[in-house]
Amino acid sequence: MTQTASPRTRVLVLISGSGSNLQALIDAQQSGKLPVELVAVISNRPDAKGLQRAERAGIPTQVVDHTRFDGRDSFDRALQQAIDAYAPDLIVLAGFMRILTEHFTRQYQGRMLNIHPSLLPKYQGLNTHERALQAGDREHGVSVHFVTAELDGGPVALQARVPVLPDDDASRLAQRVLQQEHRIYPLAVKWFAQGRLRMVDGRVFMDSEPLEPSGYPIDIHATL
Repeated sequence: MTQTASPRTRVLVLISGSGSNLQALIDAQQSGKLPVELVAVISNRPDAKGLQRAERAGIPTQVVDHTRFDGRDSFDRALQQAIDAYAPDLIVLAGFMRILTEHFTRQYQGRMLNIHPSLLPKYQGLNTHERALQAGDREHGVSVHFVTAELDGGPVALQARVPVLPDDDASRLAQRVLQQEHRIYPLAVKWFAQGRLRMVDGRVFMDSEPLEPSGYPIDIHATL
């Protein structure tokens, strides 16, 4: 008797800009290292370069332009309708520069990931590299977390740390952090697709074991 292959996890990606983390997901999926189906890419900006990356990879794209709505609630309702049409198992925020309403985040609780360029809970919000340098931090990094109503405040799934070097400026530090983003985001999506990474009752579990608040630590040389 022939066994039927398990359906791949359906992943939808939200972007606002260049989509470099989207490209990391596309590359990992196309190389066979990421066992998911990228079902769509949705942007709130029609000029987002990441849309071109998706089109080149043959992924359906859609624009829900936030400037055409009179507020966050109406935009989020339209965005939710667009997302639900693709029936995703996981929603991945990859440089999606919109603050989402509590109602919206509640609809996808436990199946929406974001990546943030700091070692959360440090430096929620913008200008994280400048803030790390101004504080004299000796290390900086990036966090993948589950999305909740609190901006950059959902429970952390995994982090990668990078040293802050004596001659760093915000640009050099940002580039090294971005390299780690491209490594750990596909890894987090892979673990979710494999059923290893989950959020239950506001806490993150890896292989059914609860993680520390800082999430699963990743060596900066780790590969997918």
